Amino acid sequence: MSQNIPAKRQSAFGAFVKSKVKGPTVQQTGATKTPKTPSKMRRLSLRKSTRKIKHALKGKSGSHQPAAAHRDMPVSQNTVQGEDGVKLKGYKMKTSPTTMVQEPQRTGGSPEENSVGKRNIKSNIKSSQNVKPGQKFHERIATQQPLKRKPPGFEDSDDKTPVKRVRSDTAKSVQSPAKTVDVGEVEDSTVEAVKMFEWLIHPVKKEKFFSELWEKKPLLVKRHLESYNDGWFSTEDLTKILHKNDVQFGRNLDVTTYEGGQRETHNPPGRAYPAVVWDYYQNGCSVRLLNPQTYSHGVWRLCSSLQEYFSSMVGANIYLTPPGTQGFAPHYDDIEAFVLQLEGKKHWKLYSPRNEGEKLPRFSSGNFSQEEIGEAILDVTLEPGDLLYFPRGTIHQASALPDTHSLHITVSTCQRNTWGDLMEKLVPAALATAFSEDVEFRQALPRDYLDYMGLANTDMDDPRRKAFLGTIQSLLSRLVSYVPVDAGVDQKAVEFMRDCLPPVFTKQERACSIYGCRTRLEKGRVVGSVDLKTSTPVKLIRKGAARLVMEGEQVFLYHILENGRVYHGAELQPIEVPPEAAPAIEYLMHSYPEYVTIDSFPLDHQQDKIDLAMLMFEKGIIIAQEPASVDN
Repeated sequence: MSQNIPAKRQSAFGAFVKSKVKGPTVQQTGATKTPKTPSKMRRLSLRKSTRKIKHALKGKSGSHQPAAAHRDMPVSQNTVQGEDGVKLKGYKMKTSPTTMVQEPQRTGGSPEENSVGKRNIKSNIKSSQNVKPGQKFHERIATQQPLKRKPPGFEDSDDKTPVKRVRSDTAKSVQSPAKTVDVGEVEDSTVEAVKMFEWLIHPVKKEKFFSELWEKKPLLVKRHLESYNDGWFSTEDLTKILHKNDVQFGRNLDVTTYEGGQRETHNPPGRAYPAVVWDYYQNGCSVRLLNPQTYSHGVWRLCSSLQEYFSSMVGANIYLTPPGTQGFAPHYDDIEAFVLQLEGKKHWKLYSPRNEGEKLPRFSSGNFSQEEIGEAILDVTLEPGDLLYFPRGTIHQASALPDTHSLHITVSTCQRNTWGDLMEKLVPAALATAFSEDVEFRQALPRDYLDYMGLANTDMDDPRRKAFLGTIQSLLSRLVSYVPVDAGVDQKAVEFMRDCLPPVFTKQERACSIYGCRTRLEKGRVVGSVDLKTSTPVKLIRKGAARLVMEGEQVFLYHILENGRVYHGAELQPIEVPPEAAPAIEYLMHSYPEYVTIDSFPLDHQQDKIDLAMLMFEKGIIIAQEPASVDN
């Protein structure tokens, strides 16, 4: 049911239209450099690789293998599809210079807890120590304190331990989002994103997670419910993907081993045909699918929902490990990792960062030897339904048990999404503004400053040196007032949108969007045209699907609807918006998740309202409350 929201707060873009004052802007940054890869990559033929692996594994069946690592690549695979022409006068597509496509940085890939029974035995022994000699039975009962049963989801560790351990006894009561039937529409994508994250970390409360664990310590959740993680991905899904899709070695899939302290990649060139992949697997190679969201609807939905929750790119990798083997060396990653065990079991070991410089790193590490990583802070076996979270910088390795394979998915986020990354955009923009508006930033350096400044003069006791440093401190303090924080955040948002997956439409949403229109040509006549009226209720398809950004005196509408499921396939194609129309888009964004009629857009002319709505509808940015395509 539509809701006409009365006139809104003062629009920032409306104020811009009235003032026509040029504000500080932040320059967009181009594609970052592609991470370096080893100069010499081993490309073994199938026969040579198989022979080598068989030789390496000969005589080791049934023996305990050393733990191994996995390596996770946060790949929110996206492509942009260009579209020529828009109908609304005054609107045009912004063209971006061609940039090099960045390959996503690849990041890396036990004994059980004591049983409850053992803890109860210890408690009974402790309580029996209070019994006095000669006490009668009923007196003993009266003096003993009853055992306190821990509530469902009790925590095995306190705040001082390096790992939080949680056991869930309520997992059966939680419905998996992967099994949700596709009915209706997503009423509010922010609410759905919260539900998805709460399911992910159940039974830990999200408030406690972010106050005590996020970026601080690992979390282990033992659910004792094999079906909890069902529905997202399976070995059967992997087989179907290999049969139906052009999966390429190196680009989409890796086959790897870690044996005798050596990590090797055995990718042959070309397509990863099922017979080839499974031959590597049965000879001891781990299989890593780098971008499952490209092929799996379930993983796409999982990542698409969580990216709205984190306001940061969310990607995933799938890891399939043969029994008794490992595929990756110990290492740490530059992402926050959530490991969901799907099939079989896997033995994990986690280690603390070796020093302060390796806490929350910006980039992933190389491979470590066992001697370099110290003592494990967690040694555990994950079973289907379990969750393991660990912050970036946590050294880890994992191996499959001798009697079963292992399949898990690693969901990753927060790659280079820090205060420092935002400051990289803000500081250059602040300097540019200070140069243009503050004459002191343009004054010349002292004529003789080289005589008392520099490393060679660090210990010099010279008043000129003190004055120089004082001027630097004064200018830095004044620089803060020139920082265009909102403009910098907008450009960080554009960077995030470039990484985003497109939203997953429900059947009803598709029917009410441009993708569900029945427009066709019959006997030379167009039928099923889109019919938007001023009385038509519309809303954004998702809260984070679009964003207005001011660049200089121009206003652009960025959106993710034309993104694909392949990472950085093309640049975003923002729409240049006439400044006088920007407040109407801003109104639509702040009205979410409610439907509003096109007539309520704060524009002077009815035709302008229809034209703006048609533009956003044709791009998939908004949907109607009812199907908008009608037969003529």
